[in-house]
Amino acid sequence: MNLPAIPRLKLNPHRHYVAELRRRLPAHIFEPVPQRALWMIAYGAAAVAGIATVAFAPIPAYVALPIAAFIGVAFSALELLGHEIVHGAVIRRPWLRDLLAGICFLPVAVSPMMWRLWHNLEHHGNTQIHEKDPDAYSTFDEYLRRPGLRLLHRIVPVRSILFFVLLSAWFTVHSLTSLRRTLADRYPRPIKARVVAETALGMAFWAALAWLMGWDRFAYAFVIPLLVNNFIVMSMIATNHLLNPLLEEDDPLAGSLSLRMPKLLNVIFSNFSHHTEHHVFPAMSARFLPHVRQMIKHVWPDRYHELPYLTALGLLWKTPRLYLDNVRVIDPATGQRYGVLGHGLDPQRVAPLE
Repeated sequence: MNLPAIPRLKLNPHRHYVAELRRRLPAHIFEPVPQRALWMIAYGAAAVAGIATVAFAPIPAYVALPIAAFIGVAFSALELLGHEIVHGAVIRRPWLRDLLAGICFLPVAVSPMMWRLWHNLEHHGNTQIHEKDPDAYSTFDEYLRRPGLRLLHRIVPVRSILFFVLLSAWFTVHSLTSLRRTLADRYPRPIKARVVAETALGMAFWAALAWLMGWDRFAYAFVIPLLVNNFIVMSMIATNHLLNPLLEEDDPLAGSLSLRMPKLLNVIFSNFSHHTEHHVFPAMSARFLPHVRQMIKHVWPDRYHELPYLTALGLLWKTPRLYLDNVRVIDPATGQRYGVLGHGLDPQRVAPLE
Protein backbone atom coordinates (compact mmCIF):
# COMPACT_ATOMS: atom_id res chain seq x y z
CA MET A 1 0.00 0.00 0.00
CA ASN A 2 1.39 3.42 -0.95
CA LEU A 3 1.33 5.45 2.28
CA PRO A 4 1.63 9.25 2.23
CA ALA A 5 4.46 10.44 4.44
CA ILE A 6 3.91 11.86 7.91
CA PRO A 7 6.13 14.86 8.80
CA ARG A 8 9.20 13.62 10.68
CA LEU A 9 11.60 15.03 13.20
CA LYS A 10 15.20 15.51 12.11
CA LEU A 11 16.28 12.49 14.18
CA ASN A 12 14.53 9.16 14.64
CA PRO A 13 11.51 10.33 16.67
CA HIS A 14 11.73 7.74 19.44
CA ARG A 15 15.45 8.27 19.96
CA HIS A 16 14.90 12.01 19.92
CA TYR A 17 12.25 11.81 22.66
CA VAL A 18 14.38 9.50 24.80
CA ALA A 19 17.45 11.71 24.53
CA GLU A 20 15.57 14.90 25.34
CA LEU A 21 13.62 13.40 28.26
CA ARG A 22 16.63 11.69 29.83
CA ARG A 23 18.31 15.08 30.04
CA ARG A 24 15.35 16.46 31.96
CA LEU A 25 14.29 13.55 34.21
CA PRO A 26 16.03 12.31 37.40
CA ALA A 27 18.14 9.15 37.02
CA HIS A 28 16.36 7.15 39.73
CA ILE A 29 13.10 6.86 37.80
CA PHE A 30 14.80 4.61 35.25
CA GLU A 31 15.47 1.91 37.86
CA PRO A 32 13.12 -1.06 38.45
CA VAL A 33 10.80 -0.98 41.47
CA PRO A 34 10.70 -4.52 42.96
CA GLN A 35 8.15 -3.52 45.63
CA ARG A 36 5.48 -3.30 42.95
CA ALA A 37 5.48 -7.10 42.76
CA LEU A 38 3.69 -7.05 46.13
CA TRP A 39 0.52 -5.93 44.34
CA MET A 40 0.33 -9.53 43.07
CA ILE A 41 -0.61 -10.61 46.60
CA ALA A 42 -3.56 -8.22 46.79
CA TYR A 43 -4.86 -8.91 43.28
CA GLY A 44 -4.27 -12.66 43.54
CA ALA A 45 -6.00 -12.84 46.93
CA ALA A 46 -8.99 -10.92 45.54
CA ALA A 47 -9.26 -13.30 42.58
CA VAL A 48 -8.89 -16.43 44.74
CA ALA A 49 -11.44 -15.19 47.28
CA GLY A 50 -13.94 -14.45 44.53
CA ILE A 51 -13.39 -17.80 42.83
CA ALA A 52 -13.73 -19.70 46.11
CA THR A 53 -16.97 -17.86 46.90
CA VAL A 54 -18.70 -18.61 43.61
CA ALA A 55 -17.32 -22.17 43.59
CA PHE A 56 -18.28 -23.30 47.07
CA ALA A 57 -20.72 -20.86 48.70
CA PRO A 58 -24.47 -21.54 48.19
CA ILE A 59 -25.26 -18.19 46.56
CA PRO A 60 -27.87 -17.35 43.90
CA ALA A 61 -26.94 -16.23 40.40
CA TYR A 62 -27.76 -12.56 41.08
CA VAL A 63 -25.08 -12.56 43.81
CA ALA A 64 -22.59 -14.67 41.86
CA LEU A 65 -22.73 -12.36 38.83
CA PRO A 66 -21.28 -9.21 40.49
CA ILE A 67 -18.68 -11.40 42.22
CA ALA A 68 -17.72 -12.74 38.79
CA ALA A 69 -17.32 -9.15 37.56
CA PHE A 70 -15.12 -8.44 40.60
CA ILE A 71 -12.96 -11.44 39.72
CA GLY A 72 -12.66 -10.04 36.18
CA VAL A 73 -11.35 -6.74 37.55
CA ALA A 74 -8.77 -8.66 39.62
CA PHE A 75 -7.78 -10.62 36.49
CA SER A 76 -7.28 -7.34 34.61
CA ALA A 77 -5.20 -5.86 37.41
CA LEU A 78 -3.00 -8.96 37.43
CA GLU A 79 -2.62 -8.96 33.65
CA LEU A 80 -1.62 -5.31 33.47
CA LEU A 81 0.80 -5.75 36.37
CA GLY A 82 2.24 -8.72 34.46
CA HIS A 83 2.65 -6.44 31.45
CA GLU A 84 4.76 -4.11 33.59
CA ILE A 85 6.76 -7.01 35.02
CA VAL A 86 7.54 -8.64 31.67
CA HIS A 87 9.06 -5.37 30.46
CA GLY A 88 11.64 -5.60 33.25
CA ALA A 89 10.23 -2.58 35.08
CA VAL A 90 9.78 -4.50 38.36
CA ILE A 91 12.37 -7.30 38.34
CA ARG A 92 15.33 -7.51 35.97
CA ARG A 93 16.45 -11.09 36.76
CA PRO A 94 15.05 -13.06 33.77
CA TRP A 95 13.90 -16.26 35.51
CA LEU A 96 12.13 -14.39 38.31
CA ARG A 97 10.65 -11.84 35.90
CA ASP A 98 9.13 -14.61 33.79
CA LEU A 99 7.91 -16.56 36.82
CA LEU A 100 6.07 -13.55 38.25
CA ALA A 101 4.72 -12.60 34.84
CA GLY A 102 3.51 -16.17 34.31
CA ILE A 103 1.50 -15.98 37.53
CA CYS A 104 0.00 -12.65 36.49
CA PHE A 105 -0.87 -13.99 33.01
CA LEU A 106 -2.44 -17.19 34.38
CA PRO A 107 -6.00 -15.73 34.16
CA VAL A 108 -5.58 -15.38 30.38
CA ALA A 109 -3.33 -18.46 29.92
CA VAL A 110 -0.74 -16.46 27.96
CA SER A 111 2.88 -17.57 27.84
CA PRO A 112 5.34 -14.96 29.20
CA MET A 113 7.79 -15.97 26.46
CA MET A 114 5.17 -15.43 23.78
CA TRP A 115 4.19 -12.09 25.33
CA ARG A 116 7.80 -10.94 25.15
CA LEU A 117 8.02 -11.90 21.47
CA TRP A 118 4.59 -10.58 20.52
CA HIS A 119 4.38 -7.47 22.67
CA ASN A 120 7.88 -6.37 23.69
CA LEU A 121 9.66 -7.22 20.45
CA GLU A 122 7.12 -7.04 17.63
CA HIS A 123 4.63 -4.44 18.90
CA HIS A 124 6.98 -2.07 20.68
CA GLY A 125 9.60 -2.32 17.97
CA ASN A 126 7.12 -1.52 15.19
CA THR A 127 4.22 0.35 16.77
CA GLN A 128 1.55 1.22 14.19
CA ILE A 129 3.85 0.27 11.30
CA HIS A 130 1.75 -1.54 8.70
CA GLU A 131 2.56 -5.25 8.24
CA LYS A 132 5.11 -5.16 11.08
CA ASP A 133 3.06 -4.36 14.19
CA PRO A 134 0.86 -7.39 15.00
CA ASP A 135 -1.50 -5.12 16.95
CA ALA A 136 -2.08 -2.54 14.19
CA TYR A 137 -5.54 -2.77 12.64
CA SER A 138 -6.17 -3.91 9.07
CA THR A 139 -6.24 -1.79 5.92
CA PHE A 140 -9.03 -1.45 3.39
CA ASP A 141 -6.85 -3.37 0.90
CA GLU A 142 -6.77 -6.31 3.33
CA TYR A 143 -10.52 -6.04 3.81
CA LEU A 144 -11.02 -6.49 0.06
CA ARG A 145 -8.76 -9.57 0.05
CA ARG A 146 -9.96 -11.33 3.21
CA PRO A 147 -13.54 -12.74 3.35
CA GLY A 148 -13.35 -13.23 7.12
CA LEU A 149 -12.56 -9.56 7.66
CA ARG A 150 -15.44 -8.52 5.39
CA LEU A 151 -17.80 -10.75 7.37
CA LEU A 152 -16.61 -9.26 10.68
CA HIS A 153 -17.29 -5.71 9.48
CA ARG A 154 -20.74 -6.67 8.20
CA ILE A 155 -21.59 -8.18 11.59
CA VAL A 156 -20.06 -5.30 13.57
CA PRO A 157 -20.62 -2.08 11.57
CA VAL A 158 -19.75 1.40 12.79
CA ARG A 159 -21.80 2.51 15.83
CA SER A 160 -23.05 -1.02 16.50
CA ILE A 161 -23.58 -2.09 20.10
CA LEU A 162 -21.87 -5.31 19.05
CA PHE A 163 -18.59 -3.38 19.09
CA PHE A 164 -18.69 -3.50 22.90
CA VAL A 165 -19.54 -7.21 22.79
CA LEU A 166 -16.52 -7.71 20.53
CA LEU A 167 -14.26 -6.13 23.16
CA SER A 168 -15.25 -8.93 25.53
CA ALA A 169 -13.66 -11.55 23.27
CA TRP A 170 -11.01 -9.55 21.41
CA PHE A 171 -8.01 -10.17 23.65
CA THR A 172 -8.56 -13.93 23.85
CA VAL A 173 -8.97 -14.24 20.08
CA HIS A 174 -5.98 -12.00 19.41
CA SER A 175 -3.76 -13.92 21.83
CA LEU A 176 -4.67 -17.22 20.13
CA THR A 177 -3.89 -15.63 16.77
CA SER A 178 -0.54 -14.47 18.16
CA LEU A 179 0.14 -17.99 19.43
CA ARG A 180 -0.47 -19.41 15.98
CA ARG A 181 1.73 -16.76 14.38
CA THR A 182 4.54 -17.31 16.90
CA LEU A 183 4.57 -21.05 16.29
CA ALA A 184 4.55 -20.51 12.51
CA ASP A 185 7.38 -17.96 12.63
CA ARG A 186 11.10 -18.68 12.36
CA TYR A 187 11.81 -18.67 16.07
CA PRO A 188 14.12 -21.47 17.32
CA ARG A 189 12.46 -24.73 18.34
CA PRO A 190 13.37 -24.40 22.06
CA ILE A 191 11.57 -21.04 22.19
CA LYS A 192 8.49 -22.49 20.49
CA ALA A 193 8.55 -25.48 22.85
CA ARG A 194 8.63 -23.15 25.83
CA VAL A 195 5.72 -21.12 24.45
CA VAL A 196 3.68 -24.30 23.99
CA ALA A 197 4.56 -25.60 27.48
CA GLU A 198 3.70 -22.31 29.23
CA THR A 199 0.42 -21.99 27.32
CA ALA A 200 -0.55 -25.61 27.95
CA LEU A 201 0.20 -25.23 31.67
CA GLY A 202 -2.21 -22.31 31.97
CA MET A 203 -4.94 -24.04 29.99
CA ALA A 204 -4.51 -27.25 32.00
CA PHE A 205 -4.90 -25.31 35.24
CA TRP A 206 -8.27 -23.89 34.20
CA ALA A 207 -9.43 -27.20 32.71
CA ALA A 208 -8.67 -28.94 36.00
CA LEU A 209 -10.54 -26.26 37.92
CA ALA A 210 -13.55 -26.66 35.64
CA TRP A 211 -13.55 -30.41 36.25
CA LEU A 212 -13.34 -29.96 40.02
CA MET A 213 -16.07 -27.35 40.47
CA GLY A 214 -18.40 -28.21 37.60
CA TRP A 215 -19.18 -26.15 34.51
CA ASP A 216 -22.05 -24.19 36.06
CA ARG A 217 -19.83 -22.79 38.83
CA PHE A 218 -16.87 -22.48 36.48
CA ALA A 219 -18.84 -20.03 34.36
CA TYR A 220 -18.89 -17.60 37.31
CA ALA A 221 -15.35 -18.45 38.42
CA PHE A 222 -13.65 -18.04 35.04
CA VAL A 223 -15.75 -17.60 31.90
CA ILE A 224 -17.59 -14.41 32.94
CA PRO A 225 -14.46 -12.97 34.63
CA LEU A 226 -12.50 -13.62 31.42
CA LEU A 227 -15.09 -11.68 29.41
CA VAL A 228 -14.89 -8.80 31.89
CA ASN A 229 -11.09 -8.92 31.76
CA ASN A 230 -11.13 -8.85 27.96
CA PHE A 231 -13.43 -5.84 27.92
CA ILE A 232 -11.36 -3.84 30.41
CA VAL A 233 -7.98 -4.63 28.87
CA MET A 234 -9.04 -4.30 25.23
CA SER A 235 -11.00 -1.10 25.83
CA MET A 236 -7.69 0.44 26.88
CA ILE A 237 -5.44 -1.28 24.33
CA ALA A 238 -7.73 -0.34 21.43
CA THR A 239 -8.01 3.30 22.50
CA ASN A 240 -4.24 3.45 23.02
CA HIS A 241 -3.48 2.97 19.31
CA LEU A 242 -6.41 2.46 16.94
CA LEU A 243 -7.33 6.15 16.80
CA ASN A 244 -3.78 7.00 15.71
CA PRO A 245 -2.25 6.99 12.21
CA LEU A 246 -0.29 4.17 10.67
CA LEU A 247 3.40 5.04 10.67
CA GLU A 248 6.56 4.40 8.68
CA GLU A 249 8.94 4.65 11.64
CA ASP A 250 8.77 4.37 15.42
CA ASP A 251 7.15 7.54 16.79
CA PRO A 252 5.43 6.99 20.18
CA LEU A 253 3.86 10.44 20.28
CA ALA A 254 2.24 10.03 16.87
CA GLY A 255 1.32 6.36 17.26
CA SER A 256 -0.05 6.27 20.82
CA LEU A 257 -2.82 7.86 22.86
CA SER A 258 -2.76 8.33 26.62
CA LEU A 259 -5.98 8.27 28.63
CA ARG A 260 -7.25 10.33 31.54
CA MET A 261 -8.75 8.03 34.17
CA PRO A 262 -9.63 8.35 37.88
CA LYS A 263 -6.61 7.95 40.13
CA LEU A 264 -7.99 4.80 41.75
CA LEU A 265 -8.24 3.07 38.36
CA ASN A 266 -4.72 4.16 37.50
CA VAL A 267 -3.51 2.54 40.71
CA ILE A 268 -5.42 -0.69 40.09
CA PHE A 269 -4.40 -0.92 36.43
CA SER A 270 -0.73 0.01 36.84
CA ASN A 271 -0.98 3.38 35.08
CA PHE A 272 -1.65 1.59 31.81
CA SER A 273 -3.51 4.74 30.78
CA HIS A 274 -0.10 6.46 30.51
CA HIS A 275 0.48 4.65 27.27
CA THR A 276 2.43 7.16 25.22
CA GLU A 277 4.80 7.49 28.15
CA HIS A 278 5.12 3.72 28.35
CA HIS A 279 6.03 3.53 24.66
CA VAL A 280 8.75 6.13 25.10
CA PHE A 281 10.21 4.21 28.09
CA PRO A 282 8.87 0.62 27.99
CA ALA A 283 11.10 -0.59 30.84
CA MET A 284 10.14 2.21 33.22
CA SER A 285 8.12 1.40 36.33
CA ALA A 286 4.48 2.43 36.12
CA ARG A 287 5.05 4.41 39.31
CA PHE A 288 7.04 7.05 37.43
CA LEU A 289 5.03 7.36 34.22
CA PRO A 290 3.05 10.39 35.53
CA HIS A 291 6.37 12.28 35.77
CA VAL A 292 7.08 11.47 32.13
CA ARG A 293 3.58 12.63 31.16
CA GLN A 294 4.16 16.04 32.72
CA MET A 295 7.49 16.43 30.95
CA ILE A 296 6.22 15.35 27.53
CA LYS A 297 3.30 17.77 27.78
CA HIS A 298 5.76 20.51 28.65
CA VAL A 299 8.24 19.78 25.84
CA TRP A 300 5.94 18.60 23.02
CA PRO A 301 2.41 19.83 23.83
CA ASP A 302 1.48 19.97 20.13
CA ARG A 303 2.48 16.35 19.46
CA TYR A 304 1.03 14.69 22.57
CA HIS A 305 -2.39 12.98 22.38
CA GLU A 306 -4.47 12.61 25.55
CA LEU A 307 -8.22 12.03 25.99
CA PRO A 308 -10.61 10.98 28.75
CA TYR A 309 -11.10 7.22 28.69
CA LEU A 310 -14.83 7.34 27.90
CA THR A 311 -14.31 9.96 25.18
CA ALA A 312 -11.69 7.77 23.50
CA LEU A 313 -13.92 4.70 23.77
CA GLY A 314 -16.76 6.69 22.23
CA LEU A 315 -14.53 7.71 19.31
CA LEU A 316 -13.75 4.05 18.61
CA TRP A 317 -17.49 3.38 18.46
CA LYS A 318 -18.25 6.36 16.21
CA THR A 319 -15.46 5.88 13.64
CA PRO A 320 -14.47 2.99 11.35
CA ARG A 321 -11.28 1.00 11.93
CA LEU A 322 -10.08 0.10 8.43
CA TYR A 323 -7.17 2.27 7.26
CA LEU A 324 -7.56 3.71 3.77
CA ASP A 325 -4.04 5.07 4.07
CA ASN A 326 -1.97 6.00 7.10
CA VAL A 327 -3.98 9.11 8.02
CA ARG A 328 -7.52 8.16 6.99
CA VAL A 329 -9.94 5.37 7.92
CA ILE A 330 -12.91 4.27 5.84
CA ASP A 331 -16.35 2.84 6.54
CA PRO A 332 -16.68 0.00 3.98
CA ALA A 333 -20.49 0.12 4.18
CA THR A 334 -20.85 3.80 3.25
CA GLY A 335 -17.49 4.79 1.81
CA GLN A 336 -17.28 7.67 4.30
CA ARG A 337 -13.77 8.63 5.31
CA TYR A 338 -12.59 9.93 8.66
CA GLY A 339 -9.34 11.37 9.93
CA VAL A 340 -7.23 10.03 12.78
CA LEU A 341 -5.70 11.86 15.74
CA GLY A 342 -3.52 14.67 14.51
CA HIS A 343 -5.00 14.37 11.01
CA GLY A 344 -8.57 15.64 10.97
CA LEU A 345 -10.26 13.72 13.78
CA ASP A 346 -11.96 16.18 16.11
CA PRO A 347 -12.84 14.44 19.40
CA GLN A 348 -15.52 17.04 20.11
CA ARG A 349 -17.25 16.79 16.73
CA VAL A 350 -16.87 13.49 14.90
CA ALA A 351 -17.72 13.90 11.22
CA PRO A 352 -16.60 12.42 7.89
CA LEU A 353 -13.92 14.26 5.95
CA GLU A 354 -15.13 16.54 3.20
